[in-house]
Amino acid sequence: MGLTPRQAEILAYITEYSDMQGYAPTLQEIGKKFGLSSVATVHKHVSLLVEKGYILRERRNASRDLEVVGKGVGPNGLARIPLLGTVAAGLPIEALEDQEEINLPEEWLGKGRTFALRVRGDSMIDEQIRDGDTVVVEARETARNGETVIALVDGDSVTVKQYFREGAQVRLQPANPAVPVLKVPEDRVRVQGVVIGVLRRFS
Repeated sequence: MGLTPRQAEILAYITEYSDMQGYAPTLQEIGKKFGLSSVATVHKHVSLLVEKGYILRERRNASRDLEVVGKGVGPNGLARIPLLGTVAAGLPIEALEDQEEINLPEEWLGKGRTFALRVRGDSMIDEQIRDGDTVVVEARETARNGETVIALVDGDSVTVKQYFREGAQVRLQPANPAVPVLKVPEDRVRVQGVVIGVLRRFS
């Protein structure tokens, strides 16, 4: 989910341009800004920003179809954030990149990039995170002990647990006494975000 320096520069330019003009720059304008003569190269950078959840495409064939995530707050006070897939509240499972969107009140947004994940499993029920819930996540690469995080384990599986760093190990603590604690070396765990909200359907 991290950005290369060039991707960060392009994201900053799209954000600044959109704030000033009220609409996004075209791919040609982005290329001119950064001295990129190939529209295909610009398209590749933009597509990666879309895949990583930093920007959205409103209309696939429009020339100004880009929208920065967290900037799309409508008149009803709702913001759109990407729903990036499924996370396990149990043993780690492979993340599913569904690339949907959900609407949230603006005050639910985190300080940085915000995204959502569906929850599968019941290992966090004592923290009021249940199977079928959707967690709202502030993207971060660090966490304090006791925070509920989205953790990438071994580079290919994702889980939601309470985070505790203990020397050279990380303890991923469930909130369900029936589920075992997961302890792994620090270099096998990468924090992807901290849970800041939970959505639930009562039906």
